[in-house]
Amino acid sequence: MYRFLLTPRWWAINVFVVLAVPVCLAAGTWQLSRFEAQVDSHRAQQELAQGEGEVRPIAEMLPLTTDTVGHQVEVTGTFDAENQLLVPERMVDGERGFYVLTPLRPADGSPAVPVVRGWLPGAADPAAAPEAPGGEVTVVGALQAAESPSTVSGRTEGLAPGELGVIGAASLINVLPYETEDSWITVRDPEPPMAAVPATAPTGTGLDLDAFQNLGYTAEWFVFAGFAVFMWFRLLRREVEQQRDRELGLVEGPAPSPGAPKDAGETRAGDTEGAEGTAGDATAAASRSNRPPEQSADDLART
Repeated sequence: MYRFLLTPRWWAINVFVVLAVPVCLAAGTWQLSRFEAQVDSHRAQQELAQGEGEVRPIAEMLPLTTDTVGHQVEVTGTFDAENQLLVPERMVDGERGFYVLTPLRPADGSPAVPVVRGWLPGAADPAAAPEAPGGEVTVVGALQAAESPSTVSGRTEGLAPGELGVIGAASLINVLPYETEDSWITVRDPEPPMAAVPATAPTGTGLDLDAFQNLGYTAEWFVFAGFAVFMWFRLLRREVEQQRDRELGLVEGPAPSPGAPKDAGETRAGDTEGAEGTAGDATAAASRSNRPPEQSADDLART
């Protein structure tokens, strides 16, 4: 009954299904693994933002990478209070205010580290910012990547003296007389009345739209695999039903075309009828030839 599976048409169908299902399953599994990786990264970033995790020297975390952003680090040095800067129009917990940024000169002579000591509500006011601690201090906080002008929420142009629009080495090089790291630290435990600035996760590590796109692609690939198997069984069932109907005589064969040749029985019957017709015509002709010629009425009267 299933010998039709060996026909070229069904060979093509079988090969397609055998190749399509594993490919779809592999693609769906890969998309699912990418989604799970972003979920794990998001959880790790949340733990780091809450100040959890081991505190390590900043030198071990540099140069900055996606894996080291958000980690708790420590650095020892001296604050440069004379070059303290304010970063205006920054949002924390839905309220607008400003950051207090003070450069820290490390004791080992490495490039200065921009330190955001905290956040204050309202317009940027140098008088409202607490003075930086004097002497050598050890700062502990979350390591952050340099900002981009396209991603900051505050004003980046038309700044007053002593204000900074974007935190990064590219902006600080025109403000400070010394080299700085292209990263910064947000203090974990700021001095009152300042509030801590929440650490931000690097791009591509949170549960953003890309993560949920991976989850959607996972579902699509698994649906494709299931659909291929479903269609194979449906075609198989239809082929078996048609074959059974033909065996039971429930399906008539197609009508012969006008130019199709007749079978042997019809050909012999036609030849016999043709032969009989030809013989009849010959007999009638012979009888007419033996009949005497008919005389006209005038000839009979004269006789």
